[in-house]
Amino acid sequence: MNWIHWLVWGFSGTVVLTSILAASQGFGLTRMNIPYLLGTMFTPNRDRAKFIGFFLHFANGWIFALFYVAVFHVFGMATWWFGAIIGLSQAIFVLTLLMPILPALHPRMANEQCGPTVVRQLEPPGFLGLHYGWRTPISVLLAHTIFGGILGAFYVMK
Repeated sequence: MNWIHWLVWGFSGTVVLTSILAASQGFGLTRMNIPYLLGTMFTPNRDRAKFIGFFLHFANGWIFALFYVAVFHVFGMATWWFGAIIGLSQAIFVLTLLMPILPALHPRMANEQCGPTVVRQLEPPGFLGLHYGWRTPISVLLAHTIFGGILGAFYVMK
């Protein structure tokens, strides 16, 4: 395994992925903010949540990059298109399976059946993250596909 390439390209891919998602929110394409959602799992303080979530998101990016690298080694290839396929698969998993169950995992997120409470004030993302806007799945699919493409294109197998 090429540890330096995993660190460098995992970080770089995460920077690009995070930038795409932040730009999507900034341009009004989605209301979803993953670092904020991650951070609010650990603190109710909104400003601190953004800070904590930012670092958690980058740590997750490195962890997922390690998974991608493992898949590259299992299949014996690392190409931009193979990485993009893995990224697309991850995005589909996140949108269809993880987003709908997020309220069960998140201590401050309302669920679709009971609605918000004093503690659970965050809106649940719903299937495909559609509660955060109909363009949310587009930005998630695009960001994760590019993340995988970057890892596949630049990771050099030893």
